[in-house]
Amino acid sequence: MSVAERTAGPGLTKVLMPVPDPHPDVFDREWPLRVGDIDRVGRLRLDAACRHIQDVGQDQLREMGQEETHPLWIVRRTMVDLIRPIEFHEILRMRRWCSGTSNRWCEMRVRIDGRKGGLIESEAFWININRETQGPARISDDFLAGLKRTTSEGRLRWKSYLSAGSRHDATEIREFPIRISDIDLFDHVNNSVYWKVVEEFLAPHPELLEAPLRIAIEHDAPVAFGDKLEILLHVYLPGSADRFGAELADRTVRTLTYVVGDEIKALAAIFPL
Repeated sequence: MSVAERTAGPGLTKVLMPVPDPHPDVFDREWPLRVGDIDRVGRLRLDAACRHIQDVGQDQLREMGQEETHPLWIVRRTMVDLIRPIEFHEILRMRRWCSGTSNRWCEMRVRIDGRKGGLIESEAFWININRETQGPARISDDFLAGLKRTTSEGRLRWKSYLSAGSRHDATEIREFPIRISDIDLFDHVNNSVYWKVVEEFLAPHPELLEAPLRIAIEHDAPVAFGDKLEILLHVYLPGSADRFGAELADRTVRTLTYVVGDEIKALAAIFPL
C-alpha cells in the first residue's frame, strides 16, 4: 500500500477496558525495573515497556499450558497510555488479561504499575500464526475458552485507526538504520524496535512525557534486515487534526509513517490524553 492510498480510521480515543480485579484469570506478575530499561533520567522507556508486554505474554502462555500449541504470535497494533512515568528502582507489577477475542486473534490488555505510582496502560491486537504457512491460525477451543473468561467481546474485528502522511508535506524525514540485533524469530524487525523510533522523536519534547500521553503503532508489513527504513514525521496542530475525529480536534497530534521506498511498513500516532 502506498502512502497516498492510506485513509484515516476512528478508534484512537477508545477507552481501554479496566482491569477486572480481583479476577482469577488476570495474569499477575512482578519483577524489578533494570538499568537497561531506563533513559537518562531514569524513566522506563517505551521500547523497554513493550518488551515487558511481550515477555509477560509469553509467561502467561506458559502458565496456561499453551506455549507449545500456540507458540507464534505477531502484533498488529499496540496502544500505550503513559499515565505517569515509571522510574528507576521501581518494582513493576504486570497484569495481563483478554479484552476481546475472535477465532484467530485477540486483544490483550497489560497494565504496568510501579509501587511509587507510575502507571502504563496498554492494549495489543495479537494474531495467532501457523508455523508452516506463516498465516493466521485458529486458536484452539480450550485456549479460547480461557481467554473469554475476562471479556464479553467475542467477535473482534480488525479496523485501522491510523492514516499515513505523505512525503511532500512531512515536517521531517529521518532514516532509521536497521541492525542485526533488531531482527527476531520471524526474520524481521521486532515490535519493540518500532518503539525506539518513538523514543527518538519524543526526545526533543520531554514535556510530553510529563503528562498523560497515548501512543498507538499499527504494523502493515514487516521490515527486514537490509531495508532502508525512513520515518516521516507530521505534526497536526489543534484545529488541523480533524482527520482523526472531533475528539482530537483540540489537540496536537504527531504521526510517524515508517516507509521503505513508497511502501508503508507501520504507522504511529502520538497525542496527549
